[in-house]
Order: sequence, then structure tokens, then C-alpha cells
Amino acid sequence: MIGPSSSATELIAHLQSLRSQENIAGMARFGIVTDTALGLSNPDLQRIARAVKKDHARALELWASDIREARMLALYTAEPKSLTAGLARQWASDFKSWEIVDTAADLFIEARLLQLIPEFAADDREFVRRTAFAMIASAAVHMKKEPDETLLAWLPLIEAHSTDPRNFVRKAVNWALRNIGKRNRRCHGPALALAEQLAASNDKTARWIGKDAVRELKSDKILARLKG
Repeated sequence: MIGPSSSATELIAHLQSLRSQENIAGMARFGIVTDTALGLSNPDLQRIARAVKKDHARALELWASDIREARMLALYTAEPKSLTAGLARQWASDFKSWEIVDTAADLFIEARLLQLIPEFAADDREFVRRTAFAMIASAAVHMKKEPDETLLAWLPLIEAHSTDPRNFVRKAVNWALRNIGKRNRRCHGPALALAEQLAASNDKTARWIGKDAVRELKSDKILARLKG
């Protein structure tokens, strides 16, 4: 039985015992990198994470395994208060899949490593740059007590990288812009203004990001929620 006292070795053995080749094939269809995957779903991994609790030292060992499920479990069970910017940079250097990035982004925001956002955005590696905008998207949703000014200050960063045509970057830039705009009425106006500016751009990627964001930020559903 696995539990809070389970070691990284025991957890990895447990994960390996649940391997599903059929699920691995399904993951690949969603763009998940499956080189080291065992085929466990994220809800299953989250259940395991709840059973074993947080353990930062063990999370470091799980990450070092390079197994997709062990790394996801590391992100679910790392201790945000113990996560340093240096470790976040080290882990980011290993990123090679959007789902790892997006899960890590939530952890990095919980750890309040906001100083990494401009640094990661300036990094030319696709998944490191994605991390910056996934962190912004996460912050817009989860940092409810953070002043709106913090979020709005990231709009120039969104504009600066709106012409990066790489799939996992452009989608994250778009995601960040939409989430800022949906945060509240105060954020909606500046985010929509930027979206409309990008929608009129001569650059194909910026235009796609802008048009998609305008479509959602002007939707009846979002406008009704913001008025409520």
C-alpha cells in the first residue's frame, strides 16, 4: 500500500505496475510526449498524490527519474514553500511537453516565483517560454488577492511575444491574454484593447492570437459574467 511514508523508489514501482500501453497511445493523440510515459491519467496521478501527501525531498527524486508520471507526481507533491527559483529553472530546462509545463506553472505560481515570468519569456526554448505565459494564465485565475496592476503589467510581455509562431508558445500567449481579460471588469478593458490591436496586426500569429481573444472576451457569456 502506498502512503505518506512511501519512498520515491516504491512510488515509481507502483506507477510502473499500472502501466497501460493503450492509454499511452491515447496520450500521443493529444500531443503529450510519451517517450517515458506509463499511461496513467492525471486524475489517477492526483489521487495518488493525495494519498502520499507532499514531500519535497521525495519530489526531487521523482523528478530525477525522467518518467512522465513520476515527474507529474513530483509537481503535485512538491512543497511550494520549499521551491526555489533555482530549482524551478532547473526543472524548466527539462520541460519537453505542454502538460508538464502547465502543471509546473500552477506550482510556480503557488510558490510565488513571479520574478521568473519575464526571465522565462525571454528564453528562446519553446517550452520554457510557454512556461512564462502558462504562469500568467494561472496567476490570473489563482492569485485572486493579487492587485490587478500585477496582471496588467504583463500585457506588454504578451504583446512582445505575440509574433512567436511556435504552436505551444502562441497558444500560451493567447491563453494568458484571455485569462487576464476574463479576470474582472478592470482587467477586461486593457486586455480587450490589446487583443483588438493584435487582431489588426500584419503578423499572422499575432492576428490569430488577437482574433481568438477578441472572440472570447466579447462573447455574451464573458460579458454577462463580468457584469454580474
